[in-house]
Amino acid sequence: MQTTAPLSRRRCMAGAGLLVLSAYLGPAMARAGTVRMSRPLLGTQIDIVAQGTLAARAADLALSEMARLEQLMSRYRNDSEVAALHRAAGRHPVDVSPETMAVLQQALTLSRESGGLFDITIGAYDGWSFKPGSPRLPSAQERREQRHLVDHRQLHLDPAKGQAQLMRRGMKLDLGGVAKLPILEAGMRVLKSHGLDGAMINGGGDVLVTGQLDGRDWRIGLRDPANPSGLLGTVSLTDGVVASSGDYERHFVLDGRHFHHVLNPETGLPAQGVRGVAMVARDVNQVNGRGAMAMLLGPDAAAQMLSKLPGTESVLVNGDGRRWLSSPGMARRLATPAAG
Repeated sequence: MQTTAPLSRRRCMAGAGLLVLSAYLGPAMARAGTVRMSRPLLGTQIDIVAQGTLAARAADLALSEMARLEQLMSRYRNDSEVAALHRAAGRHPVDVSPETMAVLQQALTLSRESGGLFDITIGAYDGWSFKPGSPRLPSAQERREQRHLVDHRQLHLDPAKGQAQLMRRGMKLDLGGVAKLPILEAGMRVLKSHGLDGAMINGGGDVLVTGQLDGRDWRIGLRDPANPSGLLGTVSLTDGVVASSGDYERHFVLDGRHFHHVLNPETGLPAQGVRGVAMVARDVNQVNGRGAMAMLLGPDAAAQMLSKLPGTESVLVNGDGRRWLSSPGMARRLATPAAG
């Protein structure tokens, strides 16, 4: 077994997502041909479990591919395409890679569908800090001054030229709600290309799987947003994705008030009414960005939106911790208490 040990601070962040792996995964790790690797990426810890003769090589290459894509789209790196867009905001277009362009196009589609509630120019509200031990709540004045910079309609794309531009100086992107799943999917494509018996990528609340582990389906536990130490239940999956968003993933409590990272573009304050949402689908494109959108829409509109997603099963937990919606398929999956 080959293991890359994560940094201690990142290890603390790894359990922040709605999803945890079934405990039976542990004993199987000792079997020949099963590899586990971890690396801090995308603001969380990325874990890969892979089984097959080329598992170690495949996992290493998958992590490298995901790191390459993070470098393109990170708002925290000066050498990223996103940082270049920030520097050029209000001045000129910037050449972007096909991967970044695809994410930007999908983000604008989600923005239009949500009436602007999902807005990747939310990055202009940059006074927040969710770092453990050093949280920061921006003042009302800061948020008022930044509000005019949050407008997805001021992100102009030219796919034919491979260029993007933020039209106002000071505008900033935050691709956190829409880039992670495509990056994880790119890693999974690398794993699949090596003919493995099975593989799993877990990235802070989002899990992609293919095949099986030792002839058994992957089992994924859905963390209860109202009680993150407990589970809503488990789902079994062979090929597909389980995606989630929750108000406990990046958050802090200040003066008795709970603040989380999914911000309403109108106010610059955290969205209210939805504690968390989890979705199961065959394809990443069916669910990408929908978790953050659900939290922004509120329980009624979110339930309506989720019920119309084709080929998707979902569960939504509302503000008081009760399940607001479970699709029929998800309700059946979660009817059996979580094992081990």
